[in-house]
Amino acid sequence: MIRGLIGRKLGMTQVFAEDGTVVPVTVLEVGPCVVTQVKTEERDGYKAVQLGFGERKEKNVNKPLKGHMQKALQSSGRKSYFSVLREFRVEDTEPFEVGREIRVEDVFQIGERVDVTGRSKGRGFSGTIKRWGFSRGPMTHGCKNIREPGSTGCATFPGRVIKGKKMPGHYGDERVTVLNLKIVDVRPEDNVVLVKGAVPGARNGIVLIRKTNRVK
Repeated sequence: MIRGLIGRKLGMTQVFAEDGTVVPVTVLEVGPCVVTQVKTEERDGYKAVQLGFGERKEKNVNKPLKGHMQKALQSSGRKSYFSVLREFRVEDTEPFEVGREIRVEDVFQIGERVDVTGRSKGRGFSGTIKRWGFSRGPMTHGCKNIREPGSTGCATFPGRVIKGKKMPGHYGDERVTVLNLKIVDVRPEDNVVLVKGAVPGARNGIVLIRKTNRVK
């Protein structure tokens, strides 16, 4: 069976556990996803299932994508095109056919551990204190090096700035995966999964949620 689905981050809230403790959770809208393509070992060199999620206006879809999605739309009875297409590796492609709908209750159960991948919030051009957690300099006795990064190069050998040096630059807006989050609740009627802890990205950001293969 497939180990993951496409979803959307709705925000954060908190729920009460059976023992009365408060659990911070992230609310994820997961699926329903529709199979748009099945990749086989003979034709493509590997086994995978491509899923479609969300809705996109027809005017924003080019002709190649329209043709690619057409069979899945006809088989599933959907009228709107998908906004996101993603692949998931599978061991057996036999159970899957184009147009099949996969819902959250088909994949995830309460208590399971998952890895969630999203795109972190973009923070623009940031200094070393915000980007890397550097300490600032003293603000008294005429010190002028308050939020500057300090020394960056070498006076002698090799006489240049070493590659990978932590310096100011673009921060955020990158692919981030949070590992081993616990599923607190699954609500099939709302296509919602509650996972304990934080998930990268802003509200309404696209996320990929997969069953973890790590030791619990």
